[in-house]
Amino acid sequence: MTTITLDSRTGRSLVPDADFQMLAAFCADEYGLERALAERVVDQALALALVHVMGTTRAGADMAPSQQVDPGWHTLVLHTDWYAAWCQEQFGYFLHHRPNSKTRTHGLMNDVTARLRTAGFTVDDRLWHTAANCNPPACCGDGPCC
Repeated sequence: MTTITLDSRTGRSLVPDADFQMLAAFCADEYGLERALAERVVDQALALALVHVMGTTRAGADMAPSQQVDPGWHTLVLHTDWYAAWCQEQFGYFLHHRPNSKTRTHGLMNDVTARLRTAGFTVDDRLWHTAANCNPPACCGDGPCC
């Protein structure tokens, strides 16, 4: 694997194309997503994992993927050997998956996407539900109403 610099604009650019294709194909098959959507999901999951907010700053406990990006995160983790090697190369440690989906709020999703943008990544707002208005308490920030 090749170490990619922070000036990358997409999660996809953080891994070799063959690895991205393998991950996107798995995500599409495993989660029943159309290939184009699976590519968007994996792209955002890679940006989240390598955003250096979760990885190098060790702020993963303060962050969560949206419900739509979560299958991409699971895709990475399910490829354990690949993911472990990638984490070691990028961060120097294994970035564990610590589910905190109960913390998905509109505010958290806005915070996560702001961190992604600050790190120079393109954010697909449709996958983060940050483009919609939230009406608490009916909307958790990541549900069907947002």
